[in-house]
Amino acid sequence: MSLDHHPGFECGGALWFQNLTEFSHGPFGSIFPILISGLHFLNVQLAFDNSSLQKMSGTLGLLAKYYKHYLDFLVLPLLYIGYCIPQGSLVYWVTNSSLSAVQHFILRSPKARAQLGLPQKESPATAANSTVVAAPETPSLEPPMWQKVIPANLSPVELLAISVKLISGGHTGRAIPLLREALVKDPDYIRALAVLGQTLLQKGEYAEAAQHLERVISKILATGIPTEGEEVDIFILASQWAGIANIEQGKHAEGLVHLERVASMKEPMEPKSKVHYFDGLIILASALYDKGSKAEALTYARLAAAYNPAKYKKFLEMCENKEDNFVIDLVSSRRRDY
Repeated sequence: MSLDHHPGFECGGALWFQNLTEFSHGPFGSIFPILISGLHFLNVQLAFDNSSLQKMSGTLGLLAKYYKHYLDFLVLPLLYIGYCIPQGSLVYWVTNSSLSAVQHFILRSPKARAQLGLPQKESPATAANSTVVAAPETPSLEPPMWQKVIPANLSPVELLAISVKLISGGHTGRAIPLLREALVKDPDYIRALAVLGQTLLQKGEYAEAAQHLERVISKILATGIPTEGEEVDIFILASQWAGIANIEQGKHAEGLVHLERVASMKEPMEPKSKVHYFDGLIILASALYDKGSKAEALTYARLAAAYNPAKYKKFLEMCENKEDNFVIDLVSSRRRDY
């Protein structure tokens, strides 16, 4: 209507925009273009803030990232366009963008959402106790497909996969109930037992961690000490973690039994298990050094340093020099290897 010089638009304005059919000009001519581009930028940030699009991975996440950059870039063309259309259209545009921004701010308020009957956004505390979790990426699909799933409907293997993903993202509180659910469905699932034990160990719940890890060890030992396959790695890690859990409770003798079990094994052939094996020797050396058995500790430190001088030589030197700080933080020394 302002473009067609509709009657009344020539004198129906206010403030500095008296004639709605004119383009922005004069000392106040930049107000509308700046408002339009600024409100556009604000609405883009509010729309993408805490959006699930921002947290997606894979192709969809990449597309969302580039789409946001594209919308951000539009600020410059919009600033130019603001000088090229009549002020009547600019009044409408600014009003519409302002209402959109106000709507975004209102919908961020829990009280406003409750008044409008809208579902509340899940807080971190609620998310930790929720029984509904996000499913992990499906390797066979591109882009990854995410959906809400109910733990009771998942298999132990699926529950473990989701738990490991949650732990990797720092959501330990949500992972532990899923691991317990997996063990309710399959009490003999040694990998879930091992992950739960190590997770509890990192949280400082040493007694329960030791129980789960010792169950892993006893189940594997029922068929003899493994010599190949995944069980070798699980056995080494569970023995290390069980040893640490007992030592942290002051049960040094029980802890050393578990750590010495690793040392009594034949050196594994698989590279990953080999690394964990020599990590175990260093942890055993540290525990022995702390106990006062410095000569025995030196023996294991030398074995580890012979395997990987770059990684373990510093521990050997500390042991040889009888440095007090050779005793390492056992819990922190273990990575999250699942």
